[in-house]
Amino acid sequence: MGRFTVWDYVVFAAMLVISAVIGVYYAFVGGGQKTSKDFLMGGRSMSALPVALSLTASFMSAVTVLGTPAEIYRYGAIFCIFAITYGLVVLCSAEIFLPVFYKLGITSTYEYLELRFNKYLRLCGTVLFIIQTTLYTGIVIYAPALALNQVTGFDLWGAVVATGVVCTFYCTLGGLKAVVWTDVFQVGIMVAGFSSVIIRAVVVQEGIGRIVNDSYYGGRLNFWDFNPNPLQRHTFWTIVIGGTFTWTGIYGINQSQVQRYIACKSRFHAKLSLYINLVGLWAILACAVLCGLALYSIYKDCDPWMAKQVSALDQLMPYLVLDILHDFPGVPGLFVASAYSGTLSTVSSSINALAAVTVEDLIRPYFRSLSEKKLSWISMGMSLFYGGVCIAMAALASLLGALLQAALSIFGMVGGPLLGLFALGILCSFANGIGAFVGLVSGFVISLWVGIGSQIYPPLPERTKPLYLSTAGCNISSGNLTATENPLTTVFNTPTAERPALADNWYSLSYLYFSTLGTLITVVVGIIISLLTGTSSRAVIEGVLHLFQAELSLPQEAPVTLLQTLCKDYHTRSHFLPSAPSTSYF
Repeated sequence: MGRFTVWDYVVFAAMLVISAVIGVYYAFVGGGQKTSKDFLMGGRSMSALPVALSLTASFMSAVTVLGTPAEIYRYGAIFCIFAITYGLVVLCSAEIFLPVFYKLGITSTYEYLELRFNKYLRLCGTVLFIIQTTLYTGIVIYAPALALNQVTGFDLWGAVVATGVVCTFYCTLGGLKAVVWTDVFQVGIMVAGFSSVIIRAVVVQEGIGRIVNDSYYGGRLNFWDFNPNPLQRHTFWTIVIGGTFTWTGIYGINQSQVQRYIACKSRFHAKLSLYINLVGLWAILACAVLCGLALYSIYKDCDPWMAKQVSALDQLMPYLVLDILHDFPGVPGLFVASAYSGTLSTVSSSINALAAVTVEDLIRPYFRSLSEKKLSWISMGMSLFYGGVCIAMAALASLLGALLQAALSIFGMVGGPLLGLFALGILCSFANGIGAFVGLVSGFVISLWVGIGSQIYPPLPERTKPLYLSTAGCNISSGNLTATENPLTTVFNTPTAERPALADNWYSLSYLYFSTLGTLITVVVGIIISLLTGTSSRAVIEGVLHLFQAELSLPQEAPVTLLQTLCKDYHTRSHFLPSAPSTSYF
């Protein structure tokens, strides 16, 4: 096995330098960032194509580059069914959530919660997003860096600090435009990294036919499994139904994604960006699946994981790269650059989104005298602050990896209840603040119950269905690498003999259904409580506003105080609407 060379470091450094230059360019082009809207929303002047590529890049973190091929290698190509899921997610996001957010002209998605319900629910959503995102960014910087370091010898902390500093640099200087255009560059690097591995693997295996043939006889082409059992980790139904709820919670309401497409210059461009992004998601999925099948074809007789050459599945891709590309100087560096490009794109989106919700939800409402110029400077300061927080969280992840990943797994369950909260507001005109709050809390409680239970009592192999791996063709000594796998069992370690009845039923629910469960419980409980407590006049007016918004053709820049003014007096709806609405709308 080779190790990293000077040329590999040169390629990696070039990726960082170009990303930083893009940030500098957008810091000064067009007179710089004059207002907070320029900084956080790109002046709402973005076109569909760069935003679409940016959405794709943020989706494709280093977890996708390293983890998805390993997933295919271990569990088979049933992961391809996510192609259907992505289509449904984009459709829901473009046709349900995008029109509401875009027409309101808001910067933070959580502003909607105050307009629709009350400021307390807005504050809940903002705080949860900040905690969840800072935890996530720390781990998304550190975990891939550790995996790459263990296999390639790539300097761990040099890479962590360099990526964190460069990311913070261009986010702080260039704002959303810099984030979007660096994502465009980085998605090109990611595709190039994947392509280099696929092309070389096809050459090594003397054609793609052999890769497909090996995968077929190795049971990896398990595309269809229609088992309706919700306890199975991956089936057609868990991926299509559970995956749709899980990813709609990201594409439909998560600030990191929504902020990009509502920054487009028109609603047509915003929708188009989502549909173009769908093509990008399919292309990335195809690349990841091909890499996973190539992994199996090459190592079908000698699995590096069981042979102790790597200590975790996320090390398989860098191991493969050094195995088949070590004779090509700079190409292993291109792959590492592609993995870190995934990290950069994800972290930069998170930093920009964190700055946006902090300014819009925690600063602007309480300091109304601040000018746009001052808010622009505060936004830059928030980007710098959160960049430092992300690097600090990466350092914390190195010390408390197991605890942080456990916390992230728990906070990852907030997506379902939050999706339920937004769905309740948009789809149920009679829902009120009390119903929304009780529904949100109920969704959280149930999601945390099943989520924490699944961490304490991990599903048994018959639920996850790992496929057969062989070491029959190995003739190598064991390695001594540091484990980088999810170490949750070191935090919650319970012997199999002590598993209660719930462990193999309720706690074994597929992880993709966690979000589905949280969403449905939030909506159902919210509806019941709203009907029991009575529909408030505020809820009636807000429901009418959302139902009639398209017909009213309110301008995008309409002040958000319009709704608050209307809600002060139930009877003002007669002045607001052309005619009294039918009671069927309530």
